[in-house]
Amino acid sequence: MSFSLHTHTCGELRRENIGEEVTLTGWVWHRRDHGGLIFVDLRDRDGMTQVSFDPEYSGGTAFHTAETIRSEWPIKIHGFVRERPEGMANLKRVTGEIEVLASEIEVLNTSKTPPFQIEDHDDTSEDVRLRYRYLDLRRPAMMANMKMRSDFTFAIRQALHDRAFMEVETPALFKSTPEGARDFLVPSRTQPGHFYALPQSPQLLKQLLMVGGVERYYQVAKCFRDEDLRADRQPEFTQVDIEMSFVDQDDVMGALEAVLHDAFAQVGVDMPLPLRRIGYWDAMDTYGTDKPDTRYGMELHDVTPIFSESKFKLFASAANTEGMFVKALNAKGAGAWPRAQIDKLANVAATFGARGLAWIAFREDGSINSPIVKFFSDEEMAALREEIDVQPGDLVMFAVESRLKADEILGGMRMHMAQALDLPREGHDFLWVVGFPLVHWDEDRKAYAAEHQPFTQPVEEDIERLESDPLSVGSYTYDFVMDGYEAGGGGMRIHNAELQMRILKLLGFTEERAEEQFGFLMEALKFGAPPMGGFALGLDRVCMLLAGADSIREVMAFPKTSSGSDLMSAAPSEVSSAQLKDVSLRLL
Repeated sequence: MSFSLHTHTCGELRRENIGEEVTLTGWVWHRRDHGGLIFVDLRDRDGMTQVSFDPEYSGGTAFHTAETIRSEWPIKIHGFVRERPEGMANLKRVTGEIEVLASEIEVLNTSKTPPFQIEDHDDTSEDVRLRYRYLDLRRPAMMANMKMRSDFTFAIRQALHDRAFMEVETPALFKSTPEGARDFLVPSRTQPGHFYALPQSPQLLKQLLMVGGVERYYQVAKCFRDEDLRADRQPEFTQVDIEMSFVDQDDVMGALEAVLHDAFAQVGVDMPLPLRRIGYWDAMDTYGTDKPDTRYGMELHDVTPIFSESKFKLFASAANTEGMFVKALNAKGAGAWPRAQIDKLANVAATFGARGLAWIAFREDGSINSPIVKFFSDEEMAALREEIDVQPGDLVMFAVESRLKADEILGGMRMHMAQALDLPREGHDFLWVVGFPLVHWDEDRKAYAAEHQPFTQPVEEDIERLESDPLSVGSYTYDFVMDGYEAGGGGMRIHNAELQMRILKLLGFTEERAEEQFGFLMEALKFGAPPMGGFALGLDRVCMLLAGADSIREVMAFPKTSSGSDLMSAAPSEVSSAQLKDVSLRLL
């Protein structure tokens, strides 16, 4: 596409363009003065082209102007495309076989010296990058991330549109409805003392769209959650929100697989279908997490029966106590670590809830190092070796806890050891985790809490146990896992008002509070609500994984720091007393 200021982009010209007159615009990336010749690497969002200035061709004005330009000045040049001199081609760049010999140059603006070099290998601190994010975005790696995100988002939209999904926008100002995190509240000027909430997700609204007959909905939705931040979490994030009606779980998952397959293909990633499905408890018992990365082994093993008559009292007691387990993890290669390094793993395990860490190091010379091995019989050691395939150089770690807690401790250690041992993880790993429990016990609140969200459909045959044994009730749920991250999740929804009220009461709502916060939904469910199910894909998180980045900040244009600050604009900031008065607020 040709524009009035340029005929081509800086990443567009090739050998077949040799001899053409062209006009380019961009930023001066590098400038090299070789005395009689000046070379400029001209960069825009599409790439880089080398421009040469020769006093015999460029004329006095153009050449002298080229002598004055500096890094990050935006310029416009006119000239013709020629082959680079023999031996000067740069085959690492797509434009590396040609250069533009400039006859004219126009300086479009000047630039202060940037606070850091616009280079991909730049080691500038993240705080400085975020303070000058508009400069950081000029780096080719960041621009490539933005391009990839744009392409993937468009591909998702196209795949959904091709399958008769309707894009519907939902309000950004809505009612505060607890969905698992704190709301961002917005005071109303026209109704003093009343507040809107920014949506944690469009969950309730998309269910209402199903009641309204939309049948296939999607939205690339901005969501807001006032929660503590980490590398893959921001206070505002983007999800691809999807809902379908008159469907069952297999219908929803099948449609999602087809959409995701098409979208990933558009950014060069193959996602073989059908995806594997792993049950929740199978994932927890095998990998210690409901979002497993299966590209490396190191699976968990239940070794409880081995130690039922052990002289090691801790293991024997657990083996003979209902609900207690002895589970083991084999970190191959870590058995060669020094004793001091192994001892430090107890501190790591403590971060995952362990009260200690029992271990056995099988040295490469055949010896065994462990503070507990003296309590084990030859038969127990033989059974342990067989169960978890012990070889010289292995480090076996144990957790003695309830089923879920033991899984979580060793699941955390599995991820830590994979990082410490630098285990290879090639390509991408896609799978579904299905069949989550409906609720779990929240020890802090001393109450039941929804495993996914309060509107999830329980398994039909389990409904009779909702009040008598809620922890045994399953749900129609499915999480899309990519490379060890929960990249998306969803489930079938309750479409019966009576059942929805039972679930809310189980979660601690009184009937009055349920009506106050969810009355509009309960009312809607009484007007012929159809069976429905949906899904939300974490767009930022998926793009982070596609980019091979360690933080979603690398694929967001203007992210915030871990404290929720925008270093570029200095938000959040104070507001004037007049603004507070307008919304009937005052600071304490």
